[in-house]
Amino acid sequence: MKAKLTAFINGLITYDYILFGSAFGLFILFIILGIVLRRKTVLAIFLILLSFTILLTGPTIGYIKMHDYIFKNSTEITSQKKLNFTQAVVVKGKITNESNRFFKSCKITASAVKVSNNELKNYIYSFKPFAKMSIMEQDIAVGETREIKIIIEPFTYSKDYNLSIGARCK
Repeated sequence: MKAKLTAFINGLITYDYILFGSAFGLFILFIILGIVLRRKTVLAIFLILLSFTILLTGPTIGYIKMHDYIFKNSTEITSQKKLNFTQAVVVKGKITNESNRFFKSCKITASAVKVSNNELKNYIYSFKPFAKMSIMEQDIAVGETREIKIIIEPFTYSKDYNLSIGARCK
């Protein structure tokens, strides 16, 4: 847990600090307004609830949306092949840097999920892939497209499945 927290803090950029600081500033502002307007009970309670909502959801949603915008990329599967004599699947694809920033590193993950005839089950299966493998790609320039190859092993599933790839870049 300590290693994950340290890695998260080391990976923060200037915009993250601005986001977290502004959320904390709004939290303090609405708390003070709630205290000043304590005679108007309904308004004071609303401002205090709003301040805690901003404190909890603002940085979380802001961080996710901001990183999706700043580090925008696209991934595409070009081919997939299940090997016959080895319990593995080879996934070939492309990653494209669509942002205005240079990517120092990208963690590209290929995952396999079960498929059923029921749409609700497919939705639930999408949250829990039964096989997953990741690779790291370094130094992707703005507008650059790179070919990638990921081998998912051991892959013993014999029924119908879907493969997908995604990337988290910094």
